[in-house]
Amino acid sequence: MSFGRGDRIEVCSKEPGFVGSYYAATVVSQLRKDLFVVQYENLVEENNHTQLLVETVRQNEVRPAPPPPQVNVAAASGFRYLDQVDAFDNDGWWVGKITGRRGSDGHYFVYFETTGDEIAYPLSRLRAHLDWVKGKWVSPKINKGKRMVYIGGEYIGDQKRQRMISSNIISYVYGA
Repeated sequence: MSFGRGDRIEVCSKEPGFVGSYYAATVVSQLRKDLFVVQYENLVEENNHTQLLVETVRQNEVRPAPPPPQVNVAAASGFRYLDQVDAFDNDGWWVGKITGRRGSDGHYFVYFETTGDEIAYPLSRLRAHLDWVKGKWVSPKINKGKRMVYIGGEYIGDQKRQRMISSNIISYVYGA
């Protein structure tokens, strides 16, 4: 895929500890067919925190910016158990799976396989995950029929899944 100056894209990080995260950027220039200079929207220079980070990246590290979410479908219908989502954290989008919902404030719990962390996020920091495949945006398999189970406003969910991740949970909440 070809990108031009000013195109909004996302850069997939290959750095250890950041693999699988996506960062919003704008194309500054194209150096070669497979090499771009980009300026990040949320990342700043290490030595000057007022200057947005400019970096050279390879074509296999970039994809177009995903389409804007439809009039927040999740707000109307909600995410389901194990739906794949992107959570905005540490200036980028991280791929995870919905593992629950806190009844009191509507935060969703997202489990990240790459780190083993489970973190609660408000709906405003989540989007449905989309994959860029052969020049098109596609949704991963939808988890039809799987619902999150609540008792007394607290998430119960799948007990086997809870036992599996409970020893590695780092729980903290955004916007609380």
